Order: sequence, then structure tokens, then C-alpha cells
Amino acid sequence: MRLMRPAERFWISLGASLVACAALFPAPAWAGAPAPATTDGPTVEEQRLSGPVPGEILRRSGFDEVAPGFARALDRTRTAPQAERLAVAEGRRLWRRAVDRAQGRGPDGGDLSRDDDRPLYWARLGMTRAVREWKPGFELSEKQRSALIAAVERSSRGQDSIELPAGQRVKRVLITGFDPFQLDADARRSNPSGAAALALDGTTVQTPAGPARVEAAVFPVRWEDFAQGTVERTLLPHLRPGPRRVDLFTTISQGRPGRFDVERTNGAWRGGYPDNARVSRTETVPVPPGVPTVHPQPQWTSTTLPYAAIVAARTGPYTVHDNTAVTEIPAGATEPVDRPDGPTPGSTAREGGGGDYLSNEIAYRATLLRDAVRAPVPGGHLHTPVLAFGDGNADPATGQVSDPEFVANRLAITAQVRSVITVAVGAGQRS
Repeated sequence: MRLMRPAERFWISLGASLVACAALFPAPAWAGAPAPATTDGPTVEEQRLSGPVPGEILRRSGFDEVAPGFARALDRTRTAPQAERLAVAEGRRLWRRAVDRAQGRGPDGGDLSRDDDRPLYWARLGMTRAVREWKPGFELSEKQRSALIAAVERSSRGQDSIELPAGQRVKRVLITGFDPFQLDADARRSNPSGAAALALDGTTVQTPAGPARVEAAVFPVRWEDFAQGTVERTLLPHLRPGPRRVDLFTTISQGRPGRFDVERTNGAWRGGYPDNARVSRTETVPVPPGVPTVHPQPQWTSTTLPYAAIVAARTGPYTVHDNTAVTEIPAGATEPVDRPDGPTPGSTAREGGGGDYLSNEIAYRATLLRDAVRAPVPGGHLHTPVLAFGDGNADPATGQVSDPEFVANRLAITAQVRSVITVAVGAGQRS
């Protein structure tokens, strides 16, 4: 989910692509904060459900009954705590159903490719809209309704069901992906990082350092959720010392056409591009109160992934780059400058290697948290290639929601993510 530099934006505009890119620890005050959202009516994201594309994706995956079934179950609840237990349970069920479908378990529910991440996204929105529109037979405050929505969000993203094993016989890996985005331009869009998260969650990969258990979660493309601590709340328990601390983590998002990038440096700057809620933020990345952090807040953080080994390995059909470029305001200057070899001392961040959008921000937050708790583990950000529709299916007004090239590319990206993780775990343990 990297926003392109000017030359790349021009490249994209020519049509090269349609798609741009807690139980073990006491919970601080920010940890339980629900994602802010109005309960007065459907959100911008929920309003998109009325279009034909979401309906087709839900229908052709068998996920069209998720939200109606959840709404009926809500109507049978009699207290707010009962409703919250239902929200958590049904959110987790949706996540597990999406993971199972992606990994070939259970019925496919329709002819849409099993690896598709979009049914999860649209079904979740149906569930949150159901909570927003629900008229219970008992008193429910706006705060309680917001808590129900937050429970659905967390549990249906896998954020509260990360289960890494203890012991020395298996390595522990945590990866994260993102929702589809830029849906006003094309509601058909899929995000290969989310697809990879579903395909790899709960799997074991064989690495040169031994077996590695992979756990995954996905995140929304919304500035405000990040400001409220959704990343830190999810990752912190797995970076703290203990028998289940991760041995490696990587945040993942969609980046540039035709290539993977290991982003060397992340910047503390939000560039303002609108998110899935059509909200813009241009500011220094805000760190939630109470979160372990580094003081003073650094302008830059760095990957500790074994980027040289990843780039040198043959992991799949796409080239993998060690991306060192950033955009900075040099110390004592006022105008931004592109730096191909990373930031200079005392500079102010304007773009990390991954740009100035939420992919850069999740990488910054995750690595800042790693540094704050002094977790001696490899961690950083991986950008996947842009996922594009096949020739003849590019026009969102007339195109199909899927095509063979679209599916083949997504499967290839997921397979290479798995290979990159395999190399990274082996190299990280040798370093």
C-alpha cells in the first residue's frame, strides 16, 4: 500500500496497472479503545456494499449469508454483554472461515477463487453495518454499540486470535496484511497482502532453521484506527519477552508493479492521501498515549530483516529489491529531497522507502515498537507487486470481478511471500 513517487504515478496513469498499490500482559488504557466510527448511519465503507460488485463477490463465495445470519443472531441477544460475546465469536468465525476457504478446507461456496481476500472484507462490512442498524430490545448506549463494532473488527481480522507456540523446536513468525483499498476507483480490487495473510495463517513452513509457525492478521486502510493504536495493540504481546515471542515479523502491503521490495527505512510522516473512509491526514505519525515507544520520537526506523539474503535468494518469479530510497527535508533545510541511499543525519521524514501512506506507517509503528521493547528479532516491511486484472478486463465499468490472470498473479505473489519468509527465518537465525 505504497503511494508512488511522481515518476511512478505517471507510469501508473498510463495504464500500467489499475491498482496502486493480550492475555499475557496488562492492557494499557489505549489497548481496548474501539475504532472510532459514527453509529448514526452506515460508514463510507459500508455504503459501498450497495454496489453490484460487493454483492457478486459475496454471492460467488458463499459469504452473502454472513451478515444476515449475524443480524438474526443479534436480535436474539438480551443484554449488551451477550451481544459482545456474540460479536467476538462471530467475528472469529468469519476470520476462520476465510482462512479455511483460502487454505482449501470446507466448501468453496461458489466459483470465486478460494485464495480471494475480498469476501472477508465485504462480509465484515456487512456485519458492522448490521450492528450499526440494530435496534435491540434493551437499552444500548452509543459507547456499547461502538464496542460491538470494535469487537467485530478485531476478531474478524485475526488480531485477537494469534496463537504462537512456545518452545525451541519451532520458530514463530507473525505477518500482517491489509484490506483492499482505492475502491471508489474500482470496487473489484483485491489486496495480495491480505490474500497472503489468509493463505499463511496457522501454517508451518520448513526453513533452514527448522519449522516455522506463521500467524497472521489484517488491518484496515484507515488513518484513525492506526492513531488509536490498532497496530500496537495487536503486535505488542508478541514482541514482549517470553516463551512465545516472535522470532521474526514482517508487515506486508501492496507496492510497485512487477516487483517485491524489502523497505530499508520507514518515515514518521503521513502524506495525506485519502483512506478507505475518504479521510486524509497530513502530520507526524501520532503515537498513542501509554504505548511503549522511543523518546524523543525518531524520524526514521530501520528494518532488521535479513534483506541481503532475501534479495540474493531465488524466491519466485518477481525480482526482490533492497529499497533504500527515502524523501527527507535535510537538517537546516525547508524543502524535501529524494535520497536514493537513505536519510541523512538530522533530517525530517517525508517518505520512507514505502512512501507516506499506511504501509509506511505500519512498518514505522511495528519497528518503533520493536525498538521500544528492545526485541532482538528480525522485523520490517515487505511490499508485494501490484495486483492487476488481465488484458481486456481492465475497465471497472465493464470488467468482470475476476479473471484467470488476476488469480494466477495473486497465487504467485502469495507463493513468493511464503518463500521470502522461509529464506528470512533461515537467514535471520544464522545472523
